Amino acid sequence: MSLADKVLAVNNDLPIRTRQPVHSGKVRSVYWLTEEDSRRLIREKGYKVAPDAPLAIMVISDRISAFDCIWHGEQGLNGVPGKGAALNAISNHWFRLFKERGLADSHILDIPHPFVWIVQKATPVKIEAICRQYITGSMWRSYEKGEREFCGIRLPEGLKKDQKLPELLMTPSTKGILRGIPGVPEADDVNITRQNIEDNFAAFNFRSRDDIALYERLLKEGFEVISQELAKIDQVFVDTKFEFGYVTDDQGHEKLIYMDEVGTPDSSRIWDGPAWREGRIVENSKEDFRQLLLRHFPDPDILLNKERMPEREALARDNALPVEVLMKISSTYVGIAEKITGQKLVLSDNPKADIIAILRDDYGLVD
Repeated sequence: MSLADKVLAVNNDLPIRTRQPVHSGKVRSVYWLTEEDSRRLIREKGYKVAPDAPLAIMVISDRISAFDCIWHGEQGLNGVPGKGAALNAISNHWFRLFKERGLADSHILDIPHPFVWIVQKATPVKIEAICRQYITGSMWRSYEKGEREFCGIRLPEGLKKDQKLPELLMTPSTKGILRGIPGVPEADDVNITRQNIEDNFAAFNFRSRDDIALYERLLKEGFEVISQELAKIDQVFVDTKFEFGYVTDDQGHEKLIYMDEVGTPDSSRIWDGPAWREGRIVENSKEDFRQLLLRHFPDPDILLNKERMPEREALARDNALPVEVLMKISSTYVGIAEKITGQKLVLSDNPKADIIAILRDDYGLVD
């Protein structure tokens, strides 16, 4: 079997029983289960949710996106070996710690396979909840140009690139295009202030104004849990994105939970501690791949300039990256997953066939 065959590049064609279109994002695909199958699994598996809660199968892929494009490699390599399993393993680890330490639950109810989650449908909070502990990336580029205010927070003068910030910053942005909110541009991924959220909490899907403080506490405490655990393996938690939503439990109570993924190389920057103390940045996250692309192509402005999106899409479509590039990223993802979880990542030779067999034999979801 070739290396390309071991990569799960297409994850929206599984024969999972559903009556709704499969939602396929950049990395994950979501299969909404029928009402009958949802009720059956809740009963058979004893999931702690309302008996009529809608459930879904969420299947991760090995695809890699950067600069809003999906990239591929030579020899038919349409993903990064081990990437999907690494992302799920890391998220599973952090979600479990959050629950054990009394922070909040996640949307995950069951993990049938390293690529698969069974999740409860959640009503998402329409905020990309971003925490920053160091000044780098887009924030540094803006700061270097003279900008000092970010999401209503004013930064002091004299900060240096990649230095630790005086305090943990929460810099939220919009999730999706939100319309009709005073002071919030109608565009995806625009920075917002806490005042924007307070003044329009219902438009962001918060149930009450008090839940804003709860979301901020879960964001800060979740960040601190991950940061402290990463410090134990001499890794620096630089910044990250969390997402939140509401679900109803088996007692009929609505609660705010963590959802999507958390603390992964896709949603965070993670630096190697020894290198950082020497004044070097060694990325253990997707930022390493982004920087590699910026070096790989002669005109990096295509990747950074949103007005050149057609050219960027052509770059991703028409250029197969060297296999060694994707294998280097594979080593980054698998390596940091094994450090975080303390366990060796076991990869399947044929993940799609394995997923189908498990969902058919153990869950009765494949005819």
